[in-house]
Amino acid sequence: MTLENIKTQADNSLMPTYAHFPISIESGNGATFIDSESNEVIDFGSGIGVNSLGYNNEGWINAVTEQLKKVQHTSNLYYNSTVAEYAEMITAKSGFSRVLFCNSGAEANECAIKLARKYSFDKYGENRYNIITLVNSFHGRTMATITATGQDHYHKFFDPFVGGFMYAESGNIEQFTEMADDTVCAVILEIVQGEGGVVPTDFEYLKAVEKICKEKDILLIIDEVQTGMGRTGKLFAYEHAGISPDVITSAKGIGNGLPMGACLCAEKCAEVLTAGTHGTTFGGNPVACAGAKYILNNLTDEFLNEITAKGEYIREKLADIDEVKSVTGLGLMLGIELKTKNAGEIAKKCCENGLLILTAKTKLRMLPPLVITKEEIDKGIEILSKYLCE
Repeated sequence: MTLENIKTQADNSLMPTYAHFPISIESGNGATFIDSESNEVIDFGSGIGVNSLGYNNEGWINAVTEQLKKVQHTSNLYYNSTVAEYAEMITAKSGFSRVLFCNSGAEANECAIKLARKYSFDKYGENRYNIITLVNSFHGRTMATITATGQDHYHKFFDPFVGGFMYAESGNIEQFTEMADDTVCAVILEIVQGEGGVVPTDFEYLKAVEKICKEKDILLIIDEVQTGMGRTGKLFAYEHAGISPDVITSAKGIGNGLPMGACLCAEKCAEVLTAGTHGTTFGGNPVACAGAKYILNNLTDEFLNEITAKGEYIREKLADIDEVKSVTGLGLMLGIELKTKNAGEIAKKCCENGLLILTAKTKLRMLPPLVITKEEIDKGIEILSKYLCE
């Protein structure tokens, strides 16, 4: 089928909730796609930070296929060895006590919200349910997580929104101190605000927030949906800041393309969510867990160091482009601020000419597969540079 055939078929059948780029992706290897017109396309987006090991990764495919030959779904009413093994692996490697598997980042954040409110209810009773999030944050598109998102343009059309969320300015510890009263049960923060423009949260601010949370028994929740699973050069991005959260959420890169999310908690929250208080039909699917096991086994210290090195290499290449004003982010999660050009227009031109690159607010955004090679980086930067310099 041609691109026009595919476009017509999709546009006539799908709800128009996405502004599609003019390309149909059909296959891939590493960090390179083949589109419907048989063109090679360098991928700087990895499905918005999802396809961490790239495309056609033989080891991951084998892990998933072997599980498919056994059983694809069991229901969480029953035990399964693959799910149990992965749960043990991720809690051991992350240092958290328990994990709940789900299907997405929004679901993981929903779980964290429910866990925080029940933790506080069990310990302190009613009326201690408020949750502080940051202005410019993004936590998902369910009713609770879109309310938790600290961006006004998301708070339209769907009234009434969920109550119990408060928004603090990142870096303003005086404001946070004042807001953190005895009605607050938790705070949810991103180490790097991805959808907010790839904006890192100040580490000293994070440490100050952590101190207040510990003093007042407010749960510190770190949203690692986009930053987790090696994306920033650490298993989880909070490690850069030297803090110890009570709860973290993960998704995107955890499954390499299969729908999966996770909410991990420390020992103090291990027994909060009991039978019947939360659940999900597909969460902890054995096939997704089999693939996730393979991914986690690949996130060695050597591999994480390579991610850091690739990020630094990209920064060096971008520094030679005059149109680039600044580069923000960590590891292979980078935001490119431009001097004069429109990021959306540049992304569209790149898409039409062999490069997929994302945007976030007014910036270009890079979330390439973690396995991207220097050759693929060079090819992609060459295409990007052409349209930034014309």
